[in-house]
Amino acid sequence: MRRTRPDHVELIEKELTGRIIGAFFECHNILRYGYLESVYRRALAIELSARGLNVVEEAPVTVRYNGLPVGSFRLDLLVEGRVVVEAKATASLGPADKRQLINYLRATDLEVGLLLHFGPEPRFERCINSALLYGPRRDTADNPAVSVRSE
Repeated sequence: MRRTRPDHVELIEKELTGRIIGAFFECHNILRYGYLESVYRRALAIELSARGLNVVEEAPVTVRYNGLPVGSFRLDLLVEGRVVVEAKATASLGPADKRQLINYLRATDLEVGLLLHFGPEPRFERCINSALLYGPRRDTADNPAVSVRSE
């Protein structure tokens, strides 16, 4: 049975995401539009660290199927071990950009992600891992689909 969306969903990691969004706008105000994504990602990591937050750049993630590794990817930023940040530096965002972040959340079992668009007009989207709100994933506990590993 599917649960209805709790009223407090919008408040998950509100203080932390607010700090990240503030750092995002600071970086965009200084750098403006036109650099590569890697420049914005690095600048944001520096700004977040300066604000006292723990940041892992390009956090490695292993995708598993039935307990066996089948792929890997890297999160742009993992902040405080709780919020996935996906940075984009394109002229516009497409549906695939948000989908990518949602898949990262589902894969890692993290609750909140931010899609930060360092485009001509800065904008952001908060994404919530709805799978956590509506029940456990098929591959949990003894057989995780994905694990974040440290290097």
